[in-house]
Amino acid sequence: MTGLGDGGPHEVPPARPWSIPFAGRFEAGLIDSKVLQGNPLGDPSERPIWVYLPPGYDDDQKRRYPTIYEIQGLTGQLDMWRNRTAFSRNFPEELDEMFARGESPPAIVVFADCWTSLGGSQFLDSPATGRYHSFLCEEVVPWVDARYRTAPAAAHRGIAGKSSGGYGAMVTPMLRPDLFGGLATHAGDALFEMCYLPEFPVCARTLRDSYEGSYDRFWEDFRKRPPMSRPHDAELMNQYCMAACYSADPDGTVHLPFELATGRLVPEVWERWLAWDPVRMVPGHADALRSLKAIYIDAGTRDEFWLDLGADAFRRGLANIGVTDVFFEFFDAGHGGIGYRYPGAVKYLAERLSP
Repeated sequence: MTGLGDGGPHEVPPARPWSIPFAGRFEAGLIDSKVLQGNPLGDPSERPIWVYLPPGYDDDQKRRYPTIYEIQGLTGQLDMWRNRTAFSRNFPEELDEMFARGESPPAIVVFADCWTSLGGSQFLDSPATGRYHSFLCEEVVPWVDARYRTAPAAAHRGIAGKSSGGYGAMVTPMLRPDLFGGLATHAGDALFEMCYLPEFPVCARTLRDSYEGSYDRFWEDFRKRPPMSRPHDAELMNQYCMAACYSADPDGTVHLPFELATGRLVPEVWERWLAWDPVRMVPGHADALRSLKAIYIDAGTRDEFWLDLGADAFRRGLANIGVTDVFFEFFDAGHGGIGYRYPGAVKYLAERLSP
């Protein structure tokens, strides 16, 4: 038995297996979206939203706070924020403890839901999925500002996410610098030839061998069995979802950037995807990016989708337009299990965006 004072495992504070008492509080709401009504996938237009109010929010009725919007990666839906991994607190718990300990300036943190039945929306407007960029910018932000003591200006509003959420965190301020003055991206989708293109031959071969070369047959099979229960479900879902976000026609027709039979690139469709690559978007949105008060970028050096390379390419693109006041960090990890990075990004944004 390990004795006291000898560095045994009992000296590490035990992780609670259940929810902890919160020093701040969460308020849950519903947004009845007008822009998502009648969306092409028939997904719900009424969306849940959580708003975290930091400790002391009720003490000074005149104080206003920076707002940080947290968005999720592919397949993310709001209640998944409650999930925990072994021996760990979940992000809402770690967020609350950080604010309770006074390690960060207080902030209002908003958890928005932009899930779709294809897996996600990339937080863009698309005729194949719905108007999720408009939902986030034109409905969620005003909904929050009308109900809480935010500092309602771009200089005090940030957005953060991981993976596809990190992608949304990069492109949303580029498209709407009038709304967002800071971003934090954890291994966000970027440098598309690295993160997407390697999956094209996997999809083509799997469609050929298992689904008679048809995405329709894949989706028919996928919907009637436990999801992610067959090899390469993730790659097939991911690439179709990206096509629905990046290369859909006005009538909702989805174009894949590779030939289904061979995996060969379809250049005209691939160019449509590349136009949405954050790395390639930087020069065309230089003024918007120069206006930001806070940019946080990180990624694991073992990221299975090469998003560490995308993170570095995005940082270098920013430097090329003169944006060098950037937090950038590699750390030893893969793509998953990096939720412990999220509180530090919130702290960085809160410090830079506080009124």
